[in-house]
Amino acid sequence: MSSATETASGIERIAAAFAQAKAAGRGAFIPYLCAGDPDLSTSAALLEAVAAAGSDVIELGIPYGDPLADGPTVAAAAQRALDGGTTIESALELAAGARALAPVLMFTYFNPIVQFGLERFADALVAAGACGAIVPDVPLEETGAIRAAFAPRGLALPLLVAPTTPPERADAIARASIGFTYLVSRLGVTGARREPDFGWIAARVARLRAASDEPLAIGFGISTAEHVRRACAIADGAIVGSALIDAYAGTTGSEAVRRAAAFTRELSAGTPRVSPA
Repeated sequence: MSSATETASGIERIAAAFAQAKAAGRGAFIPYLCAGDPDLSTSAALLEAVAAAGSDVIELGIPYGDPLADGPTVAAAAQRALDGGTTIESALELAAGARALAPVLMFTYFNPIVQFGLERFADALVAAGACGAIVPDVPLEETGAIRAAFAPRGLALPLLVAPTTPPERADAIARASIGFTYLVSRLGVTGARREPDFGWIAARVARLRAASDEPLAIGFGISTAEHVRRACAIADGAIVGSALIDAYAGTTGSEAVRRAAAFTRELSAGTPRVSPA
């Protein structure tokens, strides 16, 4: 890791990742992994593999027993991780081990943060070299405490815009997002079985670009290289979670790493833009 990267804030590292992708004529590829799935040692190897295979930013989920936004694939991964003893501390240790590989953004829920302690969590993110966190179950009006802890530490706080979000509220969410705005491509929880609604996304992106200068990344249901291509033609990045976990589910060690790396290479190849976004 360069000295400049070591001193950059989490917000700056996320911004640099999107800027570098844009300068290369493509969108950012953002895979999601669940910390501790299928086990902690394989999880560390998976982070290294997906970083080397074409990831610009990595979302690292902290496993939680009541994951409201997670579909069956991610929920099952979280349960495997919890059964294996993964904690917030061990998830952050994984993030620290990957800090030199790619910007790492944690994905968690508010209850674990409260139990851990908000200020303590923010300090732990900085200590681990994580760039911030996505906390999908906190509505815009209740993000004040997280912002107050994250902002002085330079931590990113991307917020989610769903298909059901009214346009004016979506504009406000985009203005409040720090790092990027997370566009949910379709109704429901995460998962790879239903097609993203690219028509809705294109219309929403066009409006949100006028509301905020932050990058826009599309997630939920992005599961093929074609999905990634279409997402990056519209927005600034594509997020892939369930499909990646499915690619190595049921395996551990070198086989899990091989499958995850191959799938990441396949999907990240879809990031070159086919038209200006």
